[in-house]
Amino acid sequence: MDGWLPTSLPIAGIDRASIWPGLIRHPWYLLALLCLVQIVCWTMVPALVDAAPPRDVVEGFMWGREWVLLTYKHPQLPGWLLETSHLLTGSFRWPQYLLAQLTISSTFVLVYLLGRDMLGRSRALAAVLLMPSIYFFGWPTPQFNHDYAQMPFWAAICWLLWRAVRGGGPGWWLALGLVSGVGLYAKFSTGLLLAFGALWLLSDARARSRLATPWPWLGLAVFFAVAAPLAIHLYRMDFLPLTYFADRDQWVMEHRARLYYIGVQLAGLSGFLLVLAISGLLRRSPAPDKPVEHGTLVYLAWMGLGPAILIMVASPFTGTGEAWGAPMYNLVGVVVLALVGHRLGTLEMRRLAICALICIVGTSGAYAAMRWTNCNLWGHMEPVCWPARPISDEAEAVWHSASPGRLDIVGGDPDLAMLAGLNAYDKPSIFTDLDMRFAPWITRQRLRDHGMLMVWPGRDVPSGLQAWLHDIPVKTVLFSWSLKAPPVAISFAAIPPGTRNLPVAVDSRTRHLRG
Repeated sequence: MDGWLPTSLPIAGIDRASIWPGLIRHPWYLLALLCLVQIVCWTMVPALVDAAPPRDVVEGFMWGREWVLLTYKHPQLPGWLLETSHLLTGSFRWPQYLLAQLTISSTFVLVYLLGRDMLGRSRALAAVLLMPSIYFFGWPTPQFNHDYAQMPFWAAICWLLWRAVRGGGPGWWLALGLVSGVGLYAKFSTGLLLAFGALWLLSDARARSRLATPWPWLGLAVFFAVAAPLAIHLYRMDFLPLTYFADRDQWVMEHRARLYYIGVQLAGLSGFLLVLAISGLLRRSPAPDKPVEHGTLVYLAWMGLGPAILIMVASPFTGTGEAWGAPMYNLVGVVVLALVGHRLGTLEMRRLAICALICIVGTSGAYAAMRWTNCNLWGHMEPVCWPARPISDEAEAVWHSASPGRLDIVGGDPDLAMLAGLNAYDKPSIFTDLDMRFAPWITRQRLRDHGMLMVWPGRDVPSGLQAWLHDIPVKTVLFSWSLKAPPVAISFAAIPPGTRNLPVAVDSRTRHLRG
């Protein structure tokens, strides 16, 4: 085992008992090991057990191939990254899971860098070792979406702002402006953290004094330059994402209990509290001789806890998705170590490292068992249970038996239409909800020139599709997806090129066609 130790460690006369102290003296090695385990476990496990990517991932792939700046939901940086991962690998099976874990591991590294600057290397490492015990860094991460794409941006903004104010030079301000602008392309809610950062910048005397130099303003100019295309496109779309947010808010209020969001957040932090207790960091001990300075604690509490607390307080009165808080817990470990880090020793660090590895391996193993059992033994049709590849193969077969041209557009049931187009060789576009406002890459001319394949569950044609299909033949296919549950029926209908008198296709009443 000793042979794997980095050569830079002082290994003269080293024995097995000295491995942990050596790793603690060189935190980068333990941090690298943590990231490696996170990436390997959470890439391999879902790739092996999930027959289809999670829904948000399928949507990201289908929208990513359009290379648009903004959809009716969100900016499209996650979609661009997903499409790039496919272009580089040619697979829809595993690259998205690797991409998700690269963002998580990047967040680990950035949190370590901030913690190192504030608390020193050992406490920074301990703070990161606490992160795998937080629900949001484990179980939900295979679903790479906007909530997880913005995680490293939140961590980077907190670190860069701190370094810039502490006199790191003009490069830190420029980097802060650039990362802040790009972060908005991951999700607009990055603006919440920017608002907290701006308020801290104005309220802290040392930070405010930096405004007398040109560098913060140059960083602000970089931010506006990067964010300007997004703002222009949002205006041209008549602020449609804000309308989506309002609709989502109303849906959550109607279908979730008032304290649902708070309950999910507290449950997601329960493992963190358990590991904190196991580590021994909660034991009583004398007060530290040199406590962390007040300004550092204020910054950590404001930037690391402020957004999460604000959203929790607002959640009973607004519709808040349970995953929206995912990037808001990056600094929880750093906050805790700033308060109790004086209790950290070799034993506590060893316990934290063991708990971190157990959390990653154990949670990913539980994920595999639960997903496989749900699909194959309990017969619960989850998004990851759909036979994605056979659905795409059948979609292309139906289309090419009816039309000699390439399959260019898929529509119908939103989820099944995306699955039908995902693995298709022709890489068709998704006609989202059959609404051109939600799929601006679809035009009436394109529909007439290329036609469209309709896909929906079951045999009967939904009422929302009848105006599209008329007397077009329908093919229903049974797909096996579970060891216990019966096959699922999916219907396909090819609307050939040249079809006239198509519906106007801009009416949002065609949404949600499952009925």
